[in-house]
Amino acid sequence: MTTRIETMLERLRGLQAELEATFEERRAALRYSVVRHRVVFEEGVRAQHRAARVKLGVFLARTRPLVVLTSPVIYSLILPLALLDLFVTVFQAICFPIYGIAKVKRRDHVAIDRQHLAYLNGIQKLNCVYCGYGNGVISFAREIAGRTEQFWCPIKHARRVAEPHPYYPAFVDYGDAPAFQNQTEPLRAQLRPKQNPD
Repeated sequence: MTTRIETMLERLRGLQAELEATFEERRAALRYSVVRHRVVFEEGVRAQHRAARVKLGVFLARTRPLVVLTSPVIYSLILPLALLDLFVTVFQAICFPIYGIAKVKRRDHVAIDRQHLAYLNGIQKLNCVYCGYGNGVISFAREIAGRTEQFWCPIKHARRVAEPHPYYPAFVDYGDAPAFQNQTEPLRAQLRPKQNPD
């Protein structure tokens, strides 16, 4: 059974690589590249983007009043998101070195770059910063939680879990006591920081 799961995971990794190659093709078609974490558009693209921007007054006139009224509810989540960001950062800074778990790079999860798009007005840019931060923090926290779960309790649940983190498929089956006893340490070893070969 493990071989079948490993084969399926390998196919999944292949599909993810294919998906990333497709994204790269789309980047080329949209005439930009990412150089040292910075987006570089080909000549003339930014002028086209500025021409496509919806002016703020027009944007606000098109916005339904109830959407405007819900904005304080949406933006009130900045407080728990910032606290989550702080707490998981402190948690991994203290605990991961003790457990021997490789630290999660926050920059791999929190991407705030859409505010540089010239076809967005000020409100759209603010919304994009907020969404990039919020979803990035949740992704960052999920990765830390996934590594922590693999270290402490790498057992699948009895029922199906929607969209589990990437570590979950390697967990031992629910109810398989011998596998839990035999596989916990190897699963922990997978979390250790990779040594750079000199």
